[in-house]
Amino acid sequence: MHMREINGVRLHHVVTGDPDGLPLVFANSLGTDFRIWDKVIAGLPAGLKILRYDMRGHGLSDAPEGDYPMADLVADVAGLMDALGFRDAVFVGLSIGGIVAQGLAVERPDLVRAVVLSNTAAKLGTEQTWGERIALVRAQGIDAIGDNVMKLWFSKAFHDERADELVGWRHMLTRTPVAGYVGCCAAIAHTDLRDSTRTIRQPVLAIGGDADGSTPPDLVRETAESIPGARFELIRGAGHIPCVERPEAVAALLTTFLKENGLG
Repeated sequence: MHMREINGVRLHHVVTGDPDGLPLVFANSLGTDFRIWDKVIAGLPAGLKILRYDMRGHGLSDAPEGDYPMADLVADVAGLMDALGFRDAVFVGLSIGGIVAQGLAVERPDLVRAVVLSNTAAKLGTEQTWGERIALVRAQGIDAIGDNVMKLWFSKAFHDERADELVGWRHMLTRTPVAGYVGCCAAIAHTDLRDSTRTIRQPVLAIGGDADGSTPPDLVRETAESIPGARFELIRGAGHIPCVERPEAVAALLTTFLKENGLG
């Protein structure tokens, strides 16, 4: 277990792969931890130095009370990358992790040489809808939204064919600290990166899932189209977390992206 205090918050993280390899960083989605990337990493080529971390409020990282400004979430991973020597890295972010990726690519281009935006957008939802979710979770706990979130996260086929596995992902969601969950919900609610994301000039791959009930693929495509040179890829048979539902497809897209940009 590896912990590092960054900006007053202890972040749980792990570094694997080739110590001299291409730096690759993964950021998790709301209500998950860095284990969502396990099967993707297993399908990637050798020669990569991989950093995974639990976002503030998630997994084994600290979960302070109060709203989390998106700038703090970006500063968390920037500080962790600086501390661990992860410069000029390929940054892969899912959902809120993808929002962090967009902010980091703009604010710290020295840390980010290429970006993969999975099931995310420059603006997700409205302050009203996020405010309603925050109020419900504070009043009744995360379990109150668990079944609905699973429907948004995973395709019907996943529910039908992998029901036992689904239970584990629901546990991951509901065991997220309430403070961490609502803190990150507030970060999403108050973030609109549409203007700054248009200025990203690093290579960008955007990924959507055709069964994503949380971030519809057209929304992901719209963000990709706002970035010069970005490419959008749709994974069929995947919901909001294709790295869990279709990890082989995500790994294949990442591998191709790295090779196409001379990074493999």
